[in-house]
Amino acid sequence: MSSIIHENVSLKPYNTFGIDANARYFAEVKSISALTALLEHPDYKALPKLILGGGSNILFTGDFSGLVIHNQIMGIELIGDDSEHVFLKIGAGENWHEFVLYCIKNNYAGVENLSLIPGTMGAAPIQNIGAYGVELKDTLHEVHTISIDDKKHHVFKNSECEFGYRDSIFKKSLKNKHIITHAILRLSKNPIFHLEYGAIRDKLAGKPLSIKAISDAIIQIRQEKLPDPKIIPNAGSFFKNAIVTSEKFLALQKQFPKMPNFAEPNACVKIPSAFLIEACGFKGKRFGNVGVHAHQALVLVNDGNGTGAELKALSEKIQRAVMERFGIALTTEVNIY
Repeated sequence: MSSIIHENVSLKPYNTFGIDANARYFAEVKSISALTALLEHPDYKALPKLILGGGSNILFTGDFSGLVIHNQIMGIELIGDDSEHVFLKIGAGENWHEFVLYCIKNNYAGVENLSLIPGTMGAAPIQNIGAYGVELKDTLHEVHTISIDDKKHHVFKNSECEFGYRDSIFKKSLKNKHIITHAILRLSKNPIFHLEYGAIRDKLAGKPLSIKAISDAIIQIRQEKLPDPKIIPNAGSFFKNAIVTSEKFLALQKQFPKMPNFAEPNACVKIPSAFLIEACGFKGKRFGNVGVHAHQALVLVNDGNGTGAELKALSEKIQRAVMERFGIALTTEVNIY
């Protein structure tokens, strides 16, 4: 099945910031064959390409002059199991949270801590999405892709994905070179509960433990802290949390004794960027048509009339302030185009 290619399409419905950028060409793909045919089309072969899933991790600062491919490859298939695990093959277009709910319904454990993360399955390995002590890499078995250059099918084992904190090979050496079509996850029949974060323990106090109970608690926590993009346009956490050396942290701790911190591998320390941003006075502040959310300083918001350029300028203002006060360079989690 081939894809219909549209010209001059507004991307406003396709990004959670609600930015009204224009795509010169736009196509939805619902199968690997349609994707391959689109990539081989002589009229579009040489154009720059942008792959869109849920549009929840992207900021458009202008129009896109190439071809936007909206990945709508769907399906959840049980492809294997043993006494302890099940293996599911999931299409890149599947909504991530709907997939988590599917796992909970079927008592497949491992992704319940990642409830209510916006976006699609295709974006999850790129970002190595994570929350509340769990990352995608903990359950990911394989990533299946189509190479934009040679149009061939490729399979990446977990160890080949170069996963890091909100990072993967698909954001580094293979950025814009492969399109994810499916992911295979290995989920557990016997859950191991991750309750490291105090907020989860507080919500579950005195209640029986289950993957559904954990998911429900996390949904409640996220809804209390984070604005719904359908009501207040946003892209979730705009910045990654800061990772610094132990030496750097100890020096900062002398100046800021109450600075929250979490131990990381390789003698490093993670500092919540929300703390840094709030300490610089940005939480709840508005700058024209954009601002910083009142309940979560990591979230930049658009009042509906803001532009990508305004949001980018605000993010840079925050980065400068954090660098000036703490000597820490904040890195964006959102992809800026």
